[in-house]
Amino acid sequence: MMIDPFEVRMRFTTQLQHLSAAVTSSQKAAYFALKYRDLDEDLHSCILEQLERNNINNRANIMYFIEHLCEMAIKENYLPYVRMMQRDILRVVDSVVPADGTGAANVKHVRHVLNGLQAKQVLSAETVAEIDAALKDRDSHPSHLDLEQDSTAEGSKPKSEKPQLRLDKRQIEQRIEEDRERNKRQRESMWAMTGSDIDEYNQMWEELSPLGEDDFIRAREEALERAECARKHEEFYTTLYSAKD
Repeated sequence: MMIDPFEVRMRFTTQLQHLSAAVTSSQKAAYFALKYRDLDEDLHSCILEQLERNNINNRANIMYFIEHLCEMAIKENYLPYVRMMQRDILRVVDSVVPADGTGAANVKHVRHVLNGLQAKQVLSAETVAEIDAALKDRDSHPSHLDLEQDSTAEGSKPKSEKPQLRLDKRQIEQRIEEDRERNKRQRESMWAMTGSDIDEYNQMWEELSPLGEDDFIRAREEALERAECARKHEEFYTTLYSAKD
């Protein structure tokens, strides 16, 4: 039984709208997109549509989802999603970090994802450098995370203007929590090892400073301290058990 394309689109849209900072959230949506790859163009249009319609929190989450989707698509050797994202990456970035500065809080996240896509060879270094240069002008509007709405300005805005992307208090608290989760995960990934002893050895070797005379003196002093400590323990227990006998 074939599933209704409209139903697939609606289910995928719902998943995009409810993305969070959790990796499993992005992986679940990426798996869904690959499961219904026959509708790849339609689902890709859903991604672009949701990027243009949702608040800056959701746009950041979709940006991270895109990296997971491309990674999973490459692993499954299904490249249409990757090609479409390569084609529309400028549109994606413009949606997540609009030129008017309303998405300034997303700039660092966009850069992080772009670097990830470059590492996965989805984007070229030239493309990432070009986008990064454009982002410099959009990273200077931190006021767009204000809790208060400018009601007077809102009443005077023309109806044709795009809706404001400012967040309410609940959304700001959610964003803070999600950013904390992402930062924690990124710190953990910095310390992640491959499981190979040689990799761990190489890392320790690179980070270890050269030994000098002071290091040998300190080592001898520590060895003498340990020997003295062991002697005192031996003397103490010898005296203790001799008294019991």
